[in-house]
Amino acid sequence: MTDLWTAVQDLPITIEASSYEALLPSGATGMEGYTTTHLRLTGRGEEGVGEQVGMPETQESLRALEVPLTGEWPTLAAFVAHLDGVELWTTEPEHDLERHWRRWTFESAALDLALRQAGTSLPEVLGRAPRPLTFVTSFGLGDPPDIDKVARRRALHPTVGFKLDVAPSWTQEIMDRVAAVEGVATIDFKGQYGLEIEDEAALLAMYERTVATFPDAVLEDPHDLPAVLELLRPLAARVSYDAPVTSVASLDATPIPVGIVNVKPCRVGRLSELSGLYAHCEAQGIRMYNGGMGELGVGRGQAQLLASLFHPDAPNDIAPSDYNLEAPPADLPASPLDPAPDRGFRRR
Repeated sequence: MTDLWTAVQDLPITIEASSYEALLPSGATGMEGYTTTHLRLTGRGEEGVGEQVGMPETQESLRALEVPLTGEWPTLAAFVAHLDGVELWTTEPEHDLERHWRRWTFESAALDLALRQAGTSLPEVLGRAPRPLTFVTSFGLGDPPDIDKVARRRALHPTVGFKLDVAPSWTQEIMDRVAAVEGVATIDFKGQYGLEIEDEAALLAMYERTVATFPDAVLEDPHDLPAVLELLRPLAARVSYDAPVTSVASLDATPIPVGIVNVKPCRVGRLSELSGLYAHCEAQGIRMYNGGMGELGVGRGQAQLLASLFHPDAPNDIAPSDYNLEAPPADLPASPLDPAPDRGFRRR
């Protein structure tokens, strides 16, 4: 079966102009001032779109960016090589991963345009049929935890599962109440972000309660503490990593060998590297799912389309964006989601 990069790298692309568009949430998200940015590339009567995620200063720096993109490129690979010589930042980003997010913005927009100019779609060039997409929605319960938040969401959207951020403040009572609600698919420990550990004993007790209370959930981004690793190694088949995953090589560096992994396209950044990750995981029998990065526009649909092609039945944390609202409406799409592929690299 043709891999992603092989399928698209020889598509020609003509870029005549580029522009940026600021996007805002459709309602309250609890993240004041949150925004993302569409990059629009146009040529030969077609338009390709990619989306930049990240904090407000990241968005502002992109919208002020002027880079040489116009030209007739014999292949998408030639345009991507051109990007290697273009400085996409006028000031050094605060975090190196922001470079990956921005690179994805340009490569995903270029892929969308090249496919549209060729009069085809990503599923067609891959020779893969997209399948209905299983998705979950993620959120924190707050501090102190809102114990009934999961049950309220499940009652409103009974087909949708959950990815939940656990905390040491979750007592056994809280965990039992949460576990009593059907659909808890992933527990996220947030252990790979370098956050300060205030009480190591309390943290380990949280892990012990979690393992005992959620026997089927995916266990994402555990801390590297020796006691935690000793507890989780026997459960390696459902231990997942997210934050460290940017390449095939990054999979070899995880403290526990991965049995399942969160592959976020914009965190990987490059189409060629994403293609390699997909191929490696499929060859090694490593299960995959993906997660959103707060996309408000085309980027969410692009992530959903990739999931429908490569891992549709997994607990994909890419619910339609309005699930991220503080008060999600009742009439949101159910899971599994119609992949609804469009021309180019998009969902309708």
